[in-house]
Amino acid sequence: MTSLKANEILKNKFWIIEDKDTKEKVGTLSKDTDNRYMYSCKDGSWFYDSKNTVERDLGSILWSKGSISDKSSPSKEIYELPTSTNPYNAMFDLKRKFALFTKSKKSKSLYCAGYFCIHFEKGWVKSFCPKLVTLEKYEHKGPFKTELEMRAELSNVNRR
Repeated sequence: MTSLKANEILKNKFWIIEDKDTKEKVGTLSKDTDNRYMYSCKDGSWFYDSKNTVERDLGSILWSKGSISDKSSPSKEIYELPTSTNPYNAMFDLKRKFALFTKSKKSKSLYCAGYFCIHFEKGWVKSFCPKLVTLEKYEHKGPFKTELEMRAELSNVNRR
């Protein structure tokens, strides 16, 4: 039988089960409000009353603590404006006051950091880190540092 590792995603609620040797995902394990466990994989789903019954059926499991969300990620902002991904090739357009970046080192597509309101044919819409070409083509408001600021401006432009 394969030796398995349970990577905790949500504390005491959800785990990704992987083969300890190959690191391949083999299934998921979740715990419901009745403290029953459900194991799901490509072959189907099974229910268990305890961790012991899970291990009796699946074999030895190494239970790892901590969740993916515990890992700190590098800052996703440039010039104090939030970005949707880790920014590359950051630059500031002084004329238009845009913090620009690309999503990879070799990319040529420029994105604008922050929140924006963009006026398309059907009306104003909210946008987070739109492409520079979109802002050059359509009327817009922004950049805003927070979604709250952008939503306030969006409600102002929608009243007109």
